[in-house]
Amino acid sequence: MANQATLDRTFAACAHPIRRGIVERLAAREARGADAGAAPETGAPGRVVGMSVGEVARDFAVSKPAISRHLRVLEEAGAIVRVVDGRTHRLRLAEQPFEDAADWIVQLRAMWERKFDVVEQFIAEGRGEGGREGRRGGRA
Repeated sequence: MANQATLDRTFAACAHPIRRGIVERLAAREARGADAGAAPETGAPGRVVGMSVGEVARDFAVSKPAISRHLRVLEEAGAIVRVVDGRTHRLRLAEQPFEDAADWIVQLRAMWERKFDVVEQFIAEGRGEGGREGRRGGRA
């Protein structure tokens, strides 16, 4: 499980809609299998995996310097990895920060499911319907 500082950096990096869009775009590319079977850093011989900065930035209605700042925030948080291939900078998601965040969310979900199970049991036993046994300080 990740430490609190790592989770804070990951969630803070994803707090802005443009950065979330960048993460989603990179995740979609990876999910489509565009780089399936490729080594994480270099891919197939002569090929670098990931998306170029230009591909990532396409369709965002902000300046290139703004995209660069958003990419820097994601990089500093460890959410993305930049691989330089000559003049082309390629980006890919770093798996660990998102796996740590997903694990944290799963733990929270399990806690809430247990709490809802208790509420469901409470209601099923008839204590949630306003009967005498459900009232605090009710008269006998």
